[in-house]
Amino acid sequence: MDDNHRELLRVVDEWDRAMVANDAEAIGSFMADDWTIVGPDGSLGNKANFLALIAAGALTHDVMTSDDVQLRIYGDTAVVIARGVSGGAYQGQPFREVERSSNVFVKEGGRWRCVLTHLSRLAQDA
Repeated sequence: MDDNHRELLRVVDEWDRAMVANDAEAIGSFMADDWTIVGPDGSLGNKANFLALIAAGALTHDVMTSDDVQLRIYGDTAVVIARGVSGGAYQGQPFREVERSSNVFVKEGGRWRCVLTHLSRLAQDA
């Protein structure tokens, strides 16, 4: 495993931990300014709105895992695919999702930053 692979695995782990800590500033440090998220329902979100929800406490996480991580690196671009669990509360309503995430990272200024996240809901027994 080369340095880029190790670094990306570390980034994935640290991003998960920042999500569980509900630390908007730390979460934002893993995202490019133009980060976009595609939700399981096809909805689009952006960095500013996502972080505002976390900072306001409207979106909280008590679990965020990334397992079965697959990495593909193409120079300064990487695709990270993982299976995981995301859980917490949104607008006071609890949620827990088993999902597959696809993330595109770009290395800028020596740091990997996510530019795109796409989530797909998995069946609970998948």
